[in-house]
Order: sequence, then structure tokens, then C-alpha cells
Amino acid sequence: MTRDSGVPADVPGLPRFELAFPGPLRDQLVGAVLDGSKTSTTGLVVDYEHEGEPLPQAGDRFAVIDSAGQPVAVIEMAEVRVVPLGQVDLAHAVAEGEGDTSVAGWRVSHERFWHSADMRAALDDPDFTVDDATLAVLQRFRLVADLRRAGDVASDGG
Repeated sequence: MTRDSGVPADVPGLPRFELAFPGPLRDQLVGAVLDGSKTSTTGLVVDYEHEGEPLPQAGDRFAVIDSAGQPVAVIEMAEVRVVPLGQVDLAHAVAEGEGDTSVAGWRVSHERFWHSADMRAALDDPDFTVDDATLAVLQRFRLVADLRRAGDVASDGG
């Protein structure tokens, strides 16, 4: 889920893609995108609705933003699915690159995030909780460019 719709000055035309909130978790997730171990992520439909943002679509490109607010990578959505949280599969959980080896473990860590004070504040809902019916946005992506290395752009011209 993007947390801000601004466009970084050095990646014109690309919307920001911010994983988690600035801090250690974002740093971990951005590092996993950059090293290739994270190729999927999960957002919540309610979060997109609250922010007034459209759901991403296959082919959309985004600038991945680090905790310092700087663009560090460009990703391209390969697949976007909306499913009830209870239908998230193991392949998606593993592709998130957070070390989960079961859907149950993935769910625990994600519920911790979604039920956090930061997330509840972002949604303006101090009692927000998820359950098996909560609509999740499952996003699979590929790394197009590592912006930390000048000139590192995928060979497809993008």
C-alpha cells in the first residue's frame, strides 16, 4: 500500500510505493525488495479506499521509497488479486520475503501490523481489526531498477 501519493522529483511520473511506515520494518522490507527476496506484498482494500487511491493493476510502475523518503527502486506490478484474507496462499506468503514458512505465521505478523496503533491511526479507526473476510490486495511485482546504482534499469527499456 502506498502511504502517500506524492511523486519523487527524481522519478517523474511514478507514484510512490511505501511499504509499512518509516522505520525498521520499512527498512527490512525495502532491503528485501532490493535483494530480490521480496516479490509480493499485501495491502487492504479498506486502506486504499480510506486514502482515495485506486488499486494497482498489472503493468503499473512505482517508485519504492525508503525510510528517509528517498526513491531507491522502481517496481512493476506483475499481478494484482483481491481475495478475502482467509484465502491468502502459502506461495504469496513466502514471496513476501519475510521468512514465513506458513500462512499462519504470515498472518500473525501481518495482523500485528494491521492492528498496530500506527495503522489504526492511519485508518482513523482506533478499533480496526481484520478477519478472514477482510478484502486483501495481493500484489506480485518485479524489480525494474535499483536507483541506488546509477544506470541500473532493466533491459526492457524501462
